Amino acid sequence: MPGPYPGRVVRVHSGRSIDPQTSAVDPAAVRQMIDAGMRALTGERRAADAWARFIAPHDVVGIKVNCSGAPRIRSSPEVVATVAGHVIAAGVPANNIYVYERFAGQLLSVNYPEYLPAGVHVVAAEDEHGSGTILGYDPRVYVETDFFGEDDTRSNLVRLVSDRLTKIIDVPNAKEHQAAGVTGCLKNIAYGDFSNVARSHQSEKTFTYSFIGTLAAVEPLPSRVVLHIMDGLAGVWNAGPFSRDPRFRFYPRQLWFGTDPVAMDHKLIELIEDKRKAEGAMSIFDRSRAHLGDNRNPNFNPYIREPGHVEYAAKLGLGIFDNAKISVQEVEL
Repeated sequence: MPGPYPGRVVRVHSGRSIDPQTSAVDPAAVRQMIDAGMRALTGERRAADAWARFIAPHDVVGIKVNCSGAPRIRSSPEVVATVAGHVIAAGVPANNIYVYERFAGQLLSVNYPEYLPAGVHVVAAEDEHGSGTILGYDPRVYVETDFFGEDDTRSNLVRLVSDRLTKIIDVPNAKEHQAAGVTGCLKNIAYGDFSNVARSHQSEKTFTYSFIGTLAAVEPLPSRVVLHIMDGLAGVWNAGPFSRDPRFRFYPRQLWFGTDPVAMDHKLIELIEDKRKAEGAMSIFDRSRAHLGDNRNPNFNPYIREPGHVEYAAKLGLGIFDNAKISVQEVEL
């Protein structure tokens, strides 16, 4: 990261991609969107040639999904299955592809195996949320920091990433986050690939501003994450990253493509801010303690959000934040 296309974002919109009433996804529309997005990003005429820029037959490929808002808001299985199909078409055997997430309960709630090509693995680093298991994490790769005098000050990398994978395709969602401001590309590969991260937002003043970028910059993550495909078919504009209240779901009907997580997340901030403004909600940049409270009212929030984590990540070399240097290509299908 930021890969071969720094500052470049491709957004593909299809009005038939998802039904907001039922959340049913049209697989044919998704396939068309992914082909169009990959060709637009790379400039290749054929989708196969676009994928060949990122994936080779000898690779072991991880597809990092986001299931924290499941079952309604998650990396859509139709999107993930299409990505896996293209990786297989690039010559990678199905048994060298891993769809992965940290928590098994969230992952299993989506039922990816029903959609995926036979042989693709679906794995979780932990059996259940809060189980405390360390077997799915690498004891040799970690970030150590003491936020509030906690007993466990280490966050360890998912062992699959350090031991097995050679390439990672990041498939996050378009979501607001109560502490970080947004959950997009950066947070999905940072908090989604390390243990013991919830401690960074234990109180209203969080440590997400610097912690997300710090984790995302730990090798081998920056070298192995080669592509980001943001699932913006459906999203969350308040009280995220979960989706307990249907009032806060929305349906952009978009997929985004890029290799620069900072540029993509900057545009995600704009998307969430525009939606919140349209709903009469306060900005995710609001830092007034007078607005601390129950976010069932979107003008209150239990944390002081830190959307500045995206710009901080740019300072670590993970991408381009300056809007003047970001190009966005819109594709309408």
